[in-house]
Amino acid sequence: MVGLVMAFQDYKPWLGLTGSTWIGLDNFERIFQYEGATQAIVNTLIIAVSKIVVGIIVPIVMAILLSEVRNIGIKKSVQTLVYLPHFLSWVTVAGMMIDILGLDGGINHILTSLFGTEPIYFLGDPSTFRATIVISDLWKNFGFGMIVYLATIAGIDPSYYEAAEIDGATRRQQIWHVTLPCMLPMIIVIATLNLGSILDAGFDQIFNLYNPLVYSTGDIIDTYVYRSSLLNGQYGFGTAVGLFKSVVSLILIVIAYRLAYKLANYRIF
Repeated sequence: MVGLVMAFQDYKPWLGLTGSTWIGLDNFERIFQYEGATQAIVNTLIIAVSKIVVGIIVPIVMAILLSEVRNIGIKKSVQTLVYLPHFLSWVTVAGMMIDILGLDGGINHILTSLFGTEPIYFLGDPSTFRATIVISDLWKNFGFGMIVYLATIAGIDPSYYEAAEIDGATRRQQIWHVTLPCMLPMIIVIATLNLGSILDAGFDQIFNLYNPLVYSTGDIIDTYVYRSSLLNGQYGFGTAVGLFKSVVSLILIVIAYRLAYKLANYRIF
């Protein structure tokens, strides 16, 4: 934590924390003056919010669909298949994606053979990079969220469904009027707690997939800090950007915790 002093200094490694010039809030002002820094903040918000929204909706839908499957063997097999990618590192997944989504990769071969289109550089085109990031993150992690919602569905009192069936409710009506309302507290908890990570768009993923061609839409706060501080030697500025992100994230976590407590009666202590 002592190193945070660099955010208020024109830090020079050979001068150290005590010898570097004190410049106050200048580094923080530069965050909003540098086009690259403001673009990184915008990219972070767009990618993180997209991940949160998609990462909530898809697991809910998949959990409901899978809960309707009566064959235990099929249900367990699907659960295992969609959950396995969660355990893969982003280095491994990135290597797979670079091969699959490359100009001569499998996806382009399929698109070219079926539709006769020109190859698409998914990881080198700014217009497709964000969607590629969100979809790949969903593929890797939605299995974990699905398991959480499946556990919530399993805990619903069966008498609710029996009463709905007696009243003549169809399976679709039972899902709408029983399953979803019973899942709502868990959905609220997960959604509100995800607010704390709204400035965390996934350094591991983007660092392993991005390149200078997609900085305009794919550069996020964490990768910008990495380049500014470690590669360009702007240690004070990089620390200021990181501290700015941490303070905003802390505020959002506190707000999210209070919302979770008020809306779903969720509390840690």
